Formats: sequence, C-alpha cells, structure tokens
Amino acid sequence: MIPMEKEKIRCLIIGSGPAGFTAAIYAARANLSPVLYEGIQPGGQLTTTTDVENFPGYPEGVTGVGLMDDLKRQAARFGTDIRMGIATAADLSEAPYRITIDGEKTVEAESLIIATGATARYLGLPDEQKYAGMGVSACATCDGFFYRGKVVAVVGGGDTACEDALYLSSLASKVYLIVRKPFLRASKVMQERVSCRENISILFEHRTLGLYGENGVEGVHLVKRQGEPDEEKRSLAIDGFFLAIGHTPNSTVFREWIETDAAGYIKTIPGTPRTILPGVFAAGDVADPHYRQAITAAGTGCMAAIEAERYLSEINKKQG
Repeated sequence: MIPMEKEKIRCLIIGSGPAGFTAAIYAARANLSPVLYEGIQPGGQLTTTTDVENFPGYPEGVTGVGLMDDLKRQAARFGTDIRMGIATAADLSEAPYRITIDGEKTVEAESLIIATGATARYLGLPDEQKYAGMGVSACATCDGFFYRGKVVAVVGGGDTACEDALYLSSLASKVYLIVRKPFLRASKVMQERVSCRENISILFEHRTLGLYGENGVEGVHLVKRQGEPDEEKRSLAIDGFFLAIGHTPNSTVFREWIETDAAGYIKTIPGTPRTILPGVFAAGDVADPHYRQAITAAGTGCMAAIEAERYLSEINKKQG
C-alpha cells in the first residue's frame, strides 16, 4: 500500500465562500502562508445566486459568481495558495491537526479555519434546479428585493419560514406560505405575526408538485391533502419560490472532534470564532444558524484569521 503524501501547513483554510476567502486575505497579509482548499462548492452558495445587491462596495450590485471571483483574486494577490480539493477526513486529536484531502493526501496544519458553509435543503424537485436563479431561492433576505410588488411563495412551517414570509410580505404584494402539515411548527409569537399579516395566506396540508414558466417561475403546482379521499390539485400564479425548510451545515468531517449543536452547526466561544480546540476556528455559515449572510460570513472569516495569527504568534513565543 502506497503511503499518503504529507504536507505541513501553518494556516489551513477549508472552504471558499466569503468566510474562507476573507480569512485567506487576512491570513496572507499576516504572513501566515495560508493554503485554502475550495471544497465541494468552489465559491460557496453565492455562486448559485444571480445578483447580489446587499454586499458593501458594490453600489450597482454584482453577480454571485463575480463577487466570489473578486474575493478569490484578492486572496490570491496576497499570496494565498488556492487549491481544488475536498476535506474527506480529519484527525483533530492533537496539534498539528491532520486533514485528509480527497482521500489521497494528508496535510498537517498548525492552525485550522473551518469555513465549509451550509447547504440549503431542497424538496428534491427537478424544477428547483431548472429554475435556479430564475425564481427559485433559498435566501429571502438575499433575493427578496427582486420581488417588490410581486407574488411569492414560501415553503416551510417553522420559525425560519415564518420569518421569511414576514420579511417578504413587506416587499411582495402577496405571500403564500406552503405548509405540508395542518399546523405551523413555529413559535407561538411567529404564528401570531404571520396570521395577522394581511398579505400572507397560509396553505395548510399542501405539498409542492412542481413549478412552471417559460423564462422563469410563473407558477407552482400544488396538491392538498395528498393521498386522502378529498385530495385536491391546484396551481397558483407566483413570481418567486422560496425554500425555508432548513440548512445542513457542512461539518460532518469534523463532528467527532469539535462541539456542534443538534443540527450540526459548529459551536464557538460566544463573540469569537474559537472552538473548544486551540488553533481550530470556525467561520461563516457552518457556525451560523441565524444570519447566513455573505457579509456576516466575511466578518467571521476576518475574525478567524486574526485569531489564527494570534494563536500562532503565542505558539512561536513558547517555542522560542
């Protein structure tokens, strides 16, 4: 059996969304010689978004791909070693921390920044991919602005779905909340707020069958009380279809070694990107179940790099 190739790295960054690339910019400027592996989705979730209008510094807006390309080039400008590759295994039992890339190579990192993001959950309908960026979104606060005065639907029955419906109701003319159960799972206060909003209609016991439209989403096919004697199919004209059925943090590889919450989000020391392991930091959506914005991810990426620099500086002092 051929032994795995090994490499020693001062600062290893896993993930290439706003958190990963911002961490790389700061780490490179601090002379940490960062190595960044782009992960399963180079550029992160923003590469699936058409227009981004709420990231500071882009008064005319920017495409998701364009924003991530700018961040990538900025990280490379300062000397970040950007590589293709996915973290497939980890051993964080002691420093230096060992990360296996693509099942073929082991890298040993003095400091580790986990910026692997979170993946939005979808219903699994082919139409979700067909209309991606053309009326289908998993981020109301990112894309809601584009639906001012229009009709939209939100799928989900929890707090996130209710929050998204309320947010969109301040922009859209009409919001349909599609709930597969005969009740909302959201907290009482959220249920009351949604019920009181005049332009929100809650469609209980409805499931989505598909979407339709020529050059984008124009409507949704639904079924009420599927499988029951009174099953009823209907179609609604909508302009936007928002998924709010949760996100899955991409933390599986690391969960054996670090603390996560019940959903898998990495726990950090409040107000910092530090985990329970010295020299291991978490930034961006993999540690953020609340905001999930490009700008907040970038901010925590900055914090993680600064913490990594301080950690490595302390290590050097002790060794010196």
